[in-house]
Amino acid sequence: MKPCIIIPVYNHEHAIAQVIAKLKPYGISCFLVNDGSSVACAEVLEDCARQEASWLTLLNRKENGGKGAAVMEGFNAAQCLGYTHAIQIDADGQHNTDDIPRFLEAGKLNPDAMILGQPVFDKSVPKNRLYGRCITNFWIAIHTLSLAIADGMCGFRLYPLAAVDKLISTTQIAQGMAYDIDIIVRLYWQGVDVVNIPTAVCYPSDGVSHFRLLHDNVMISKTHTKLFFGMLVRIPKLLLRYWR
Repeated sequence: MKPCIIIPVYNHEHAIAQVIAKLKPYGISCFLVNDGSSVACAEVLEDCARQEASWLTLLNRKENGGKGAAVMEGFNAAQCLGYTHAIQIDADGQHNTDDIPRFLEAGKLNPDAMILGQPVFDKSVPKNRLYGRCITNFWIAIHTLSLAIADGMCGFRLYPLAAVDKLISTTQIAQGMAYDIDIIVRLYWQGVDVVNIPTAVCYPSDGVSHFRLLHDNVMISKTHTKLFFGMLVRIPKLLLRYWR
């Protein structure tokens, strides 16, 4: 197992340095993917890359393509360098980096599975985001005809890169905020097993969210619609997997 970390970054210049500092003790190579950020954020990322050149690689995208586009660029870079697994973590500091060893251990025990964060929220979680997750997780259960995926939106997860490469080489995955949902449902359809790991998630009071309420909810709804119709043609296969 040769793991790396992928962090998609879009205008999180106030939080990313702290996230990097928390990751450094683990000694795991990390790809920072600058998804068309502002000049101020780009400068912070360049500075971080210079200071931590031994383990941190900066990938620059000219234009903002969305979270999915940024992470998938990280996947491509990781695979070219021979990494077998990739931890995805958000740039805003909401995830508990202390749980990285637990994700890695689960990955070693289940090398072909995706290891998904199952959020344990504190009082900082916005109610509208919490209710939205409940709706999304209901639909993910429909798309997979199972309860295998405990949470489909947590941005803290570990992927087996061979399975990801097989998927993204043949299937177009959502580029924006719907990416997290789209890729894990399709990986599940592909036969990839799931391990859920409870992990604390907090929303910093000064955190920056790029979730656009109307636009992103529309895109997520479109993704759910595509996945629903994709599920219909897979019903026999999904039911057989469930019974087994």
